[in-house]
Amino acid sequence: MKKRWLFIIAFFLPVALLANSGENVQTDIVPRTVNFIIFIAIIYYLLADKFKTYFDERSQSIQAQLDEVQKKLEESKKKMEAAKAELENAKHIASELVKDSMAEVNTIKTKVAKSYETEMANMLKNYNDKVELETRKTRKAIAQEVLEEIFSDNNITITKENLQNIILKKVA
Repeated sequence: MKKRWLFIIAFFLPVALLANSGENVQTDIVPRTVNFIIFIAIIYYLLADKFKTYFDERSQSIQAQLDEVQKKLEESKKKMEAAKAELENAKHIASELVKDSMAEVNTIKTKVAKSYETEMANMLKNYNDKVELETRKTRKAIAQEVLEEIFSDNNITITKENLQNIILKKVA
């Protein structure tokens, strides 16, 4: 269809451009038109196949580029979906890690609290034992001091009751 319109325009354009304005002048319009039509037909005959192949090759290369871009687009979509899936998986794993770490923190807190309580109980027991030991040492030292004082003084006669009273007074 386009070829027909192109041919009609190519035929009538020179006629319209070279038309006479009504004067009775002899021109060679018919031979020129015939020559022009022959010229156009020769050019069409020589170049039509080359133009067709050029445009076919061009359209095929454009189609190949378009197909390649479509493939890359599909691959990008697949990669994006895979990345989204990995992101969701990573979020899930992260939430699980947070839950596990919170549970671990609570476990460690209870262990430390129990350890602290045990250590405090041990320290209190050790303190009480040391106080008792020091009390015994002090009583023993006081008793020995009193006895040495009593035995060093030869003028004093000591009865058993007097010795008990002296010891009780020193200890108290």
